Amino acid sequence: MAERVESNHFRMDIEGLRALAVSGVVAFHLGMTRLPGGFVGVDIFFVISGYLVTRHILLEIDRTGSFSLLRFYARRARRLLPAACFVILATLFLGYVILSPPEQQLYSDASFFASTYMINLWLISRAMDYFAPDAFNNPFIHFWSLSIEEQFYLVWPALLLLFARLSPGRYGLFLTMALIGAISFAFCWHYTAISEPWAFYFSPFRAWEFASGGLASMISVEAAKRFRLTPVLGWIGIGLIVTAYLGMTEDVPFPGLIALVPVGGTVIVLLSGSLAGRAGPQVLLSLPPLQWVGRISYSLYLWHWPVIVYAGILKPELTIFERSLCIALILALAMASYRFIENPMRSNAWLMVTASRSLGVAAIVTACCSAISYGSGRLANHNIDPQQELILQSAERDSAARQSDAGCLLNAQQVQPKPCEFGTENPGQTIVLFGDSHADHWSTPLIDIVSRNRWKLVTYMKSSCPAADVTIWNSMLVRDYEECNRWRDLAISEIATRKPDMVIIAEYSSVYVRNDINVVSARQIDAATWAQGLRKTVNALAGTATKIVVLRDGPLHKTYLNKCVARALWQKRPVETCDTPRREAMEETIPDAERKAISDVANASYVDITDLFCNGTTCPAVLGGRLTFRDRHHIATPFAATLTGRLQRELFGTMNTSAQTN
Repeated sequence: MAERVESNHFRMDIEGLRALAVSGVVAFHLGMTRLPGGFVGVDIFFVISGYLVTRHILLEIDRTGSFSLLRFYARRARRLLPAACFVILATLFLGYVILSPPEQQLYSDASFFASTYMINLWLISRAMDYFAPDAFNNPFIHFWSLSIEEQFYLVWPALLLLFARLSPGRYGLFLTMALIGAISFAFCWHYTAISEPWAFYFSPFRAWEFASGGLASMISVEAAKRFRLTPVLGWIGIGLIVTAYLGMTEDVPFPGLIALVPVGGTVIVLLSGSLAGRAGPQVLLSLPPLQWVGRISYSLYLWHWPVIVYAGILKPELTIFERSLCIALILALAMASYRFIENPMRSNAWLMVTASRSLGVAAIVTACCSAISYGSGRLANHNIDPQQELILQSAERDSAARQSDAGCLLNAQQVQPKPCEFGTENPGQTIVLFGDSHADHWSTPLIDIVSRNRWKLVTYMKSSCPAADVTIWNSMLVRDYEECNRWRDLAISEIATRKPDMVIIAEYSSVYVRNDINVVSARQIDAATWAQGLRKTVNALAGTATKIVVLRDGPLHKTYLNKCVARALWQKRPVETCDTPRREAMEETIPDAERKAISDVANASYVDITDLFCNGTTCPAVLGGRLTFRDRHHIATPFAATLTGRLQRELFGTMNTSAQTN
């Protein structure tokens, strides 16, 4: 990861910092809950890179009056490209065996952008949240930080050389670097609140972390000595890093303001380590185990994520012993990569003769890696057979409501309700569907029902926003979901004016409420609070609707069914291996609380539709030859279309209808 300056002034404390950084990242990705903030190890790497690169360039300019960009880029290429390309190709090869062709096609695109150090931009284009569960299936996502570093290496040295030629003086350069860092931080802080993927992945919004290291490198030893408590400050810096590791979680708005904790801690440790003596944290950071891990940290970072991803796919619930085996494998691969690829290429005598020779080979390596990635994607596309295509189409097909108008399901920022109407203009019955995306997946059979019976369906739906009157945490906005509260109030008011014959409430309750099968975060509310919120909503509608139906939420599968079934077909395994035991897919605490909460509301009923998806022991991945769920919990639209008759009987019973049941 971070730049290793080739000089006679090797600092063992920086090597130790590298070890702390990569260890935190690996621990976080392995799901070690005692280090929930381990992901900030990447920020430590960014600060170290800014420190070393700036220091190295300014020292060379002071010594020679100039700086060779070509030699700098040649050193970077020799050290970084060969190992990265080898890991990319190895990951692609293993993916051909483990992943389904549709996944191979997607992640071949990711590998192409990883090999050209632009995967951070690819992730932004897909609005991919680094902390989203599905992101943990991408074996190349960790290249985002390497891409940002390479983009930094491309721009930062050229800027320093430009400023050196303009001769603003060291003080002027310091102020300019501070201004760049301040502007970058302001944008990062702002975008963390409104669009976290941009704040997280866009290199200009991370430049302040590199600039922080650069500013630290410009503070002379003499200036640092003026702080008599420098060793104590060094330990404070270590304390800030440890605090970030132990106290931060993926639920905090990040990077933003909170990123100052690990960045500030790293800067303090770097300044402390610039002084002689061993009273500070150098005594800890210089320990042989940390020096060894720091030495192989780049290879360790490259290998850790593909191993973890593929291990998790092959065995979704890793035991402690299996996690230990993963760590051993990661270390072995990192040592081999460092010994036989990274170190030999960095010090190769033939490549070091001229910068153009190193850069020429780097261009060839990059071109070959990119070409193989592109070819892998084309091969994957060729391997998508009709069964794979059917699974892919089932997972990608929108609900009937969103096929009519994608805006029927509001996004996180929208507040004004958008009612979508289906069916007859002068209906015998008016049905309202109210809730989040779990209401949306019921729109497919409900639209069919109202069409057959010459009724009308009106939908009020907002993504990740329950009908129950509770304030929930939105992981994308990284704050309380106030837009949901405002939308819900407005929607209830509009529904009341319609005086519908029935209001159907459906919502993804297990993501909002603490339970045993879907532990999302510590911000989930308790079942009693949820039940009170549901009752409040039902009471608000009870006087305006003839009947209110609360649908029990469906099963939550142990894996993404679209991916699991596609992999099973590719590997010639039975699709039943993707089934989830009913006891692991359905929990009873939330339904019991919901049922009890509305039991004394005269015109409200609770409908349990579990048997549409599960038998007595199992919730199958495939029923009647159709994929049941497009991910872990959203009903696949083609399967939802088969539920029309059964859902009508559950909801409307013996009501006088003209529908034909399935």
